[in-house]
Amino acid sequence: MTRAHLPAAAAGAAQRRPTVALLLGLALAFCLAVLSIQSSFFAAPGAPSRRLDLDADDVRELEGFQSRVQQCVASRGLGLTADIVDHCKLVLKFPEGTNSTWYNTQFKIFEPLEYKYDVCEAILLWEQYRNMTTVLTREYLDVRPDGWLDYAAKRIAQLGADKCYNRTLCDELLSILLPAKPPFHPRQFATCAVVGNSGDLLKTEFGQEIDAHDAVFRDNEAPVNKKYAKHVGWKRDFRLVVRGAARNMAPILKGSSNEALIIKSLTHKEINAVIKELPNPVYLFQGIVLRRGAKGTGMKSIELALSMCDIVDMYGFTVDPGYTEWTRYFTGPRKGHNPLQGRAYYQLLECLGVIRIHSPMRAQRVEDWSDIPSKEEIRRAHAAAFHLKKHETGQSAELGPFSNCKVWGTVDPDNGPVSGTSDMSETRKNSNYSKWELLPLEKLRREAQEHHIQMGGVSLYKMDGNKLDDLVCVRHQRSSS
Repeated sequence: MTRAHLPAAAAGAAQRRPTVALLLGLALAFCLAVLSIQSSFFAAPGAPSRRLDLDADDVRELEGFQSRVQQCVASRGLGLTADIVDHCKLVLKFPEGTNSTWYNTQFKIFEPLEYKYDVCEAILLWEQYRNMTTVLTREYLDVRPDGWLDYAAKRIAQLGADKCYNRTLCDELLSILLPAKPPFHPRQFATCAVVGNSGDLLKTEFGQEIDAHDAVFRDNEAPVNKKYAKHVGWKRDFRLVVRGAARNMAPILKGSSNEALIIKSLTHKEINAVIKELPNPVYLFQGIVLRRGAKGTGMKSIELALSMCDIVDMYGFTVDPGYTEWTRYFTGPRKGHNPLQGRAYYQLLECLGVIRIHSPMRAQRVEDWSDIPSKEEIRRAHAAAFHLKKHETGQSAELGPFSNCKVWGTVDPDNGPVSGTSDMSETRKNSNYSKWELLPLEKLRREAQEHHIQMGGVSLYKMDGNKLDDLVCVRHQRSSS
């Protein structure tokens, strides 16, 4: 019987195989359908598949931009070359045999001949400066968490305490140079010249060209007089000074009552006593410390200028090869350093469209900026870097310049005093030192007014460090009556 039934069983099994196959096929199709439905359900903006597509497009955009930066460095770098690592990172290299005479006593090494940079981070960082305030204000201290208790104390030397436990005392020490709200505005000037102190300025006659700018920024004790006028010009609008130079403000400013002084670091009673006798506007710088770029007053001057100006031209920062001595145009040679790191970073900034470099080796040629990426190329690269940054952190990109606001606050734009104290000298009281603080929005150039409207009147400040996502953002809203 068994033999008689085997063929039938085999035949039944053979008949069942298509049915099983069909069921398996249906099950697989069902699973795929469910997965498809789930993917569609979760395919809101930022879904993994869409995100990968967006990232791929952004990466391609940045790769193309990196190539343009590489070409720019080769054309304008005076021997520098750029090696691309990936869509964001590159290495700037000096030629073999470059003389590195600067010795780092901390790490006991000579200055290296190559420097790594993150172009994506640099684009985002410097674009922030175009929207930011770089002067310390009362509204910043009011809005920042523990602004008066902690941060204010860091801007006052010889306070005798690490915190402002006595708010009244700290207010008295800062009020001489503390405006209620920003005295300067993004896009306030079309063209600006930042003039360094390099001895190489004596090899050029940039004076008239510098004076043709809407605003001129100078550093520390750099003299402006007939002796050096053909090299550095006459125009004096802003001067960024370190604390040591701030003690000598009166002789530095002699002959210029309108030149605004921005103190880079700290104030104290001795500096305040000098300010009370001056007719000039005086403020404290509010910015970040660049750990990867050139350090010093020169870089801070560029940050300050970029927060007010559309175009920033740089003079007197010794960016040409062969520089072996630390010189200033108004003093003799000194034994010093060869700032290769600064020169590399300045060149990167030029090829990112942040600054335009003018130096002796370029003085005789007709300036042609066509090898620098265009505004549209920079805009697309910034957008791509911004998207990638937000995707990496899982943040929304819809908030634009406000997406990096870590702290929000609201102040009444009509409230708050101008900088000053009741015991100022008659010279200061009767001067026009507060002109920038009292300048109405309607008096600004059209581009600055439009920027103010686009930003909704919000002021942006850096909080700490070199981070992109630590802004203090201040709304201006009138109190209801």
